[in-house]
Amino acid sequence: MRVSGYFIPTVNLFGAGSVKEVGERIKTLGGKKVLIVTDAFLAKVGMADQVKGLIEEAGLEAVIFDGAEPNPTDRNVEDGLKVWQENGCDSLVSLGGGSSHDCAKGIGLVAANGGRIHDYEGIDKSSNPFVPFVAVNTTAGTASEMTRFCIITDTSRKVKMAIVDWRVTPAVSINDPELMVGMPPSLTAATGMDALTHAIEAYVSTDANPLTDSAALMAIELISEYLPKAVANGSNMEAREKMAYAQFLAGMAFNNASLGYVHAMAHQLGGFYNLPHGVCNAILLPHVEQFNLIAAPERFRDIAVAMGENIDGLSVNEAAQKAIEAIKKLSASIGIPSGLAELGVKEEDFEIMAANAQKDATHLTNPRKATLEEIVQIFKNAM
Repeated sequence: MRVSGYFIPTVNLFGAGSVKEVGERIKTLGGKKVLIVTDAFLAKVGMADQVKGLIEEAGLEAVIFDGAEPNPTDRNVEDGLKVWQENGCDSLVSLGGGSSHDCAKGIGLVAANGGRIHDYEGIDKSSNPFVPFVAVNTTAGTASEMTRFCIITDTSRKVKMAIVDWRVTPAVSINDPELMVGMPPSLTAATGMDALTHAIEAYVSTDANPLTDSAALMAIELISEYLPKAVANGSNMEAREKMAYAQFLAGMAFNNASLGYVHAMAHQLGGFYNLPHGVCNAILLPHVEQFNLIAAPERFRDIAVAMGENIDGLSVNEAAQKAIEAIKKLSASIGIPSGLAELGVKEEDFEIMAANAQKDATHLTNPRKATLEEIVQIFKNAM
């Protein structure tokens, strides 16, 4: 019998105003000199300074590194590590979406273990305890604030390195919906579809179990209901709060059941073209799951129900097909581009991207195994 694990941060805080606990939480973990890892936008609008102030109110010192790019790179990690070393930092607070959290994880890995970030590509390559780490989330999408996944672009290979290591799981995650109100509709849509992809890929994963199933189905249900509302009105606090829970539930699911070919392929699009991860996932999702349909029709039937589809009187396969239709309808309703061609993707790159996708750790739990030619065809179908 296969052994299953369940990975999750020790403490997870939700609700309006929960960010105010950041200073005391990092203090409890033993941090004294904190590196805040964020992006240039959150630094510019003053949110990084706000969090720095909260940390200083707890009697700690803090310095801001705002060099996390939308698809964080090995160079971002190196730059952040330099700031860490020059300032004698001993703890991390990440502020932002997946890019900031992943960049912080990369910095912490190298700070704790030495070497280069490239040394940790793969599964559980680190050997030393991680540094004290609190993740403050500002988007409802990646769930990187609570996962053991860290995605860093290797700029020399143009490949997104999938680093899966239980030690990079933050000790504390904070999801304060008040920090998410300023997200523009396009980012809300893209990050929300990223969360949906996490939930669906986890639900049909070969490593799914009753714990991940319950989280995935509830995430799918919440996203289907509240993502359009959050896109339509970013100040809708109920929608923001429900999406914060939904993306976290999706994170609980994929953090333990892992993912599939949507992510394996989307990572290549991000590495080659520096495209938004959530948009790539959203475009690929119905095409990959159409390919997967015959491997788990009962599971796709469940997804259709969770997305609000009426399957009365339908066969299992007919009901399963409703899930694919529901994904397409949701994407179209919130303004996701209809195909990869709109993003400037070129067919001449498909073969090398398909080959790289077969090396990505996330493909291992896809419910249907694909040949190189089949992955190329899925890319073509998504154009």
